[in-house]
Amino acid sequence: MSSIRFEESSVFNQLASFEHQQVVFCHDEDTGLKAIIAIHNTVLGPALGGTRMWSYETEAEALYDVLRLSKAMTYKAAITGLNLGGGKAVIIGDSRNDKTEVLMRRFGRFIENLNGSFITTQDVGTSPKDMEYIRMETKYVTGVPEVLGGAGDLSPVTAKGVYMGIKACVKEMFGTDSLAGRSVAVQGTGHVGEHLVNLLRIENAKVYVSDISEERMISVAKKYGAEAVNNNRLLDIDFDVYAPCALGATVNPETINKMKCSIIAGSANNQLADDKRDGQLLLDRGILFAPDYLINAGGLINCYSELEGYSKKRTMQLAEKIYDATLQVLKKSKQDNIPTNIAADKIAEKRIQDIKKIKSSF
Repeated sequence: MSSIRFEESSVFNQLASFEHQQVVFCHDEDTGLKAIIAIHNTVLGPALGGTRMWSYETEAEALYDVLRLSKAMTYKAAITGLNLGGGKAVIIGDSRNDKTEVLMRRFGRFIENLNGSFITTQDVGTSPKDMEYIRMETKYVTGVPEVLGGAGDLSPVTAKGVYMGIKACVKEMFGTDSLAGRSVAVQGTGHVGEHLVNLLRIENAKVYVSDISEERMISVAKKYGAEAVNNNRLLDIDFDVYAPCALGATVNPETINKMKCSIIAGSANNQLADDKRDGQLLLDRGILFAPDYLINAGGLINCYSELEGYSKKRTMQLAEKIYDATLQVLKKSKQDNIPTNIAADKIAEKRIQDIKKIKSSF
């Protein structure tokens, strides 16, 4: 996927670079709402993506983030075989202090006015309760609490997809997908990270955990029998799999040169600081990279399942298909001698173009 630095580009240059269908700026003085909804592509279906609430330093930064994230959602839906397009929304503000019921409901009105072209769900800084508020104003929302017929917490399914991606990479690298005795470093022990640690320990993997919150890190390590490691010491350890499950851009020239692992596979978005440069560096070093937008697609799968009529069993079955999709990406990467993130892009783009041809015939 192409990228362009937000501070170096005008609004319209950014839109041209990311090839969006529609971008909506939402402002409401009464509630203090400042939000941006980005619809990247709807060839495969309505655009679905989470609403992120974050204290962006500038509005330009918020725009860049929503454009980048919404395009990633298009690719995520395409490569996982879902009939969905890609979109994303950001609300500018501090989720701990600025978020109110009326702000979220006003935002829901903006979504309603898009007539179904955009469907949202929770993301960083938003919760199932916020989705409940949005649902009071529009039906175009998923991730609502289970008591309202929704799928609830997305974390278990997201973790399941990451787990399947790890197993696929281990299969490619070592000839068997068994994780027993393999070592995995999970950076970030939030909801997804903790669920992933649990799955790894069930299969008797050796797990290291790291988190900016020492209290959280120690708690998760103790709960699952993992080993807690300070963030700045993590890459000094020799392990099989590095699983970034917190912030993005942790894979860059500096960290790549330090890495002793064979595989990178985690839930964090945008793990490569620079897609083209860092993907190639990993290929040159022989480190397998599971594209993040593929293996962290469990949350999107959960939302898709909710739209289709939620079934937990069916949702987990769809998440398990990430295993085969990952193997397909690794196979194309090997055959074409291209980085895995580029291979994933090509597979996703082909599906979008193929479906576009079908729809253009009507």
